[in-house]
Amino acid sequence: MISYRAIALQTTCFAVNYAKSKAEADVIIKQAVERLSKQIFASIAFVGQDVKLIVLPEYFLTGFPMGESIEEWRKKACLEIDGEIYELLGKIAQERKIYLSGNAYELDDNFPELYFQTSFIIAPNGDVVLRYRRLNSMFAPTPHDVWDKYLDIYGLEKVFPVADTEIGRLAACASEEILYPELVRCLAMRGAEVVCHNTSEVFGSDRLPKNAAKICRAVENSAYVVSSNSAGIADCAIPENSTDGGSRIIDYRGIVLSEAAQGESMAAFAEIDLDALRRFRRRPGLMNITSRQRFELYAESYAKNSFYPPNTLIEEKAERTHFIQTQKNVIEKLEKDGTI
Repeated sequence: MISYRAIALQTTCFAVNYAKSKAEADVIIKQAVERLSKQIFASIAFVGQDVKLIVLPEYFLTGFPMGESIEEWRKKACLEIDGEIYELLGKIAQERKIYLSGNAYELDDNFPELYFQTSFIIAPNGDVVLRYRRLNSMFAPTPHDVWDKYLDIYGLEKVFPVADTEIGRLAACASEEILYPELVRCLAMRGAEVVCHNTSEVFGSDRLPKNAAKICRAVENSAYVVSSNSAGIADCAIPENSTDGGSRIIDYRGIVLSEAAQGESMAAFAEIDLDALRRFRRRPGLMNITSRQRFELYAESYAKNSFYPPNTLIEEKAERTHFIQTQKNVIEKLEKDGTI
């Protein structure tokens, strides 16, 4: 029997935008880790010792760039893959005997002029067992922007990683990517049972696109979605509570099992019943959507169409203006082709 509790831990992000140096930013980041360690300990004590998975919000250590260039953000706010911050987070996972999912901006020696926004999962032994680089981003580099080189180095399975663990097959996606059904579908194709969604978004009614999308992704793929939102972003120019509240856990039937209001909270916790999920996936019938997928129907349409192009940063310098100009070019092309 595999059953445990997960927490979508809604915690405040303390941004590093006002930090004048890497050293100042590191102090803020380490303070955030220390604070999180205490919150995680207290949350487990309250919810119960059967908590095995904790999901943290998007860019919970740093906030996001606001005016900083790609190069400035690389130097100030990005983590090293084998660096001290991952070690500190690994210690939390070890001490609390949990799988810890988070999201950060990360350096990669293979792409020295870029960074990638990364959703990660750390195992109870302290090792990073999953590293997913965000594929859809408006103003930040992604693997798709250096697609051919990225595939040569990492291969497709690391583009859509799924970690086979003692608490199920875990996957991750970030923020607005929940709006892209193909992404979560590719994770489900590889067996994902629990999708850790690290996000920082406006909290509101179920009619908001992201809230609707979370339920859709759970139902479409017969998977749990554990979505952790921030409890506001402090120490930056935007109003602090713009992205605050609504962390939730949704089961494989699309039922919202728990949801937090606004403010820092561990109220979004629920049981993850993998045995029930697996029985559901293996039961013939109308609701077994996974077994009824006919991918061949759609493959040719995807193969014949290209909207946002790959490899745009292979030879071009990464600037914020590059991304909006590329999008404008795509819109112009789609309009000319009569697609939009």
